[in-house]
Amino acid sequence: MKLKNDLFLRAARGEAVERPPVWLMRQAGRILPQYRALRGKLSGFKELVETPHLAAEVTIQPIDELGVDAAIIFSDILVIPEAMGLPYQMVEAKGPHFPRTIGSANDINNLNAGESAAEELQYVFDAVKITKQELDGRVPLIGFCGAPWTILCYMVEGGGSKTFSKARKFLYQEPELAHQLLSQITETSIAYLKKKIAAGVDLVQIFDSWAGILPTKHYQEFALPYIAKMCEAIQEVPKTVFSKGAWTSLEAISATDCNVVGIDWNTDPSIVRAKLGDEKVVQGNLDPCLLYAGSQEIKEHTLSMIEGFGGKHIVNLGHGVYPDTPLDNVKVFVDTVKGFAY
Repeated sequence: MKLKNDLFLRAARGEAVERPPVWLMRQAGRILPQYRALRGKLSGFKELVETPHLAAEVTIQPIDELGVDAAIIFSDILVIPEAMGLPYQMVEAKGPHFPRTIGSANDINNLNAGESAAEELQYVFDAVKITKQELDGRVPLIGFCGAPWTILCYMVEGGGSKTFSKARKFLYQEPELAHQLLSQITETSIAYLKKKIAAGVDLVQIFDSWAGILPTKHYQEFALPYIAKMCEAIQEVPKTVFSKGAWTSLEAISATDCNVVGIDWNTDPSIVRAKLGDEKVVQGNLDPCLLYAGSQEIKEHTLSMIEGFGGKHIVNLGHGVYPDTPLDNVKVFVDTVKGFAY
């Protein structure tokens, strides 16, 4: 199906574009009243993720409401450990909880991995197919997964954490087991992304949400090699790597076979360009909290960011939009980008 708006994909491939494309991480979510209304009718977050036609509906909501240049399939990075045999619960107001965690070789050996684990996620692939059909070529569709290190964090820690000290301790005390687990997560994630691509996604993004808690040496040993392996394995569509907080490794991330490097809000565009040069496509990096400011300040900072990157840029926030962000302010941000011209 021919895309009516292919600006995002052209930018991701490094082609010349008339303006930077714009979308938001977590754009399908609680900032939208129609999302909140739907969630209120359901048993919880996982019901929404696991029901294909509902996941498709909320994926498309921000396209209708905000007019962004890409959709991202509504899902969760934690479907991967669940498919591997480690189920999780999403506890309201607390976040994910894993009743069982990984701590030994036996735990890892009992996991499902690779193609057979990915096959457990048919509901995601069905959601992609429905979304593509209902989008009818309006904008491209992004598929995603968590990076292996970030997934390991939850599988070892058992839930969210400010420090992920159990997961980090695992790297020091059981490095061989850590590599074994990371390899299994990588194998599963590659199979999962390939099935998403077969179902219709136009670009894949790898989220390494907890990259920034690792020292550089550990990031380059336990995180980046597995991301690189994923990028090498995925050749069908463009790839974005977003390693939040890993600014010391930007050059190494850029050297992987990725098309786009995601940038968090703590890294100034001038630093990014000094490290990566003018030709690398970057994504980001507005401070999500700026969207609590007034309209004029949002416009000024958005334009300053765009000009700071100087092209080869996909506009986004430096992380996901916060649930209580005023919708009108999100619209100011999106409309400011759409009114810009190179």
